[in-house]
Amino acid sequence: MRAFKALLKTECKLSFRGMDMFIFAICMPVVVVVILGTVFGNKPAFDGAAYSFLEQSFGAVTTISICAGGVMGLPLVISDYRSRKILKRFKVTPTSPALILVVQVVIYMLYSVASLVLVYTTAAVFFGFHLHGSWLQFLGAYLLVMVTMFSIGLLVGGIAPNMKTASAAASLLYFPMLIFSGATLPYEVMPVALQKGADILPLTQGIKLLKAASLGLPIDSVFLPVIVMIVLAVICTSISVHFFKWE
Repeated sequence: MRAFKALLKTECKLSFRGMDMFIFAICMPVVVVVILGTVFGNKPAFDGAAYSFLEQSFGAVTTISICAGGVMGLPLVISDYRSRKILKRFKVTPTSPALILVVQVVIYMLYSVASLVLVYTTAAVFFGFHLHGSWLQFLGAYLLVMVTMFSIGLLVGGIAPNMKTASAAASLLYFPMLIFSGATLPYEVMPVALQKGADILPLTQGIKLLKAASLGLPIDSVFLPVIVMIVLAVICTSISVHFFKWE
């Protein structure tokens, strides 16, 4: 536990010093909420909608931080530490080399939680937002999405032969999901053809789950997204554990 705390403290300092995650995981979701609230206010998301644009988009916006940390941040850090022989050095110390991976996952989880708190506070204080559904269901869905996205990041970072490959793979996953899954551009305003294409993305399924939880919709209406997220998390984690490269 002492080693974990010391490593967590050190890695947090290094992460904050880089500022990348602070911008993309903390600032960006808040900016999106402010833009949505300012532009659309309490207007219905679409004709006949029972909820406002911001209420429809809340669950989606909260995934920006998860996607940034799990799909982009985590693979790059792992591949960077491998290329600099940091993972290899940990193998010859009394401390388990897996500890540094656990620390990195915890750091990005903290970013995600902090982002969720800030997004909700901003929406509630400045735009009168309130969650229609159950917080317990929403947090459960949020955790499931987080686990799935982080498992994808561990898979990419774990098997990529070098940082260049990891960066390319992470970018191919991150930017399409960020733009087309509904995290920034609302799913409801997309053309039908684009919606069908977006449904292939795992984050789209996660956003559907979070949206149902935040709006208080029946959970059985998102049974498929739940199954998809669980299966994907299990597959990615299993492959990552089996083929992970320490050096």
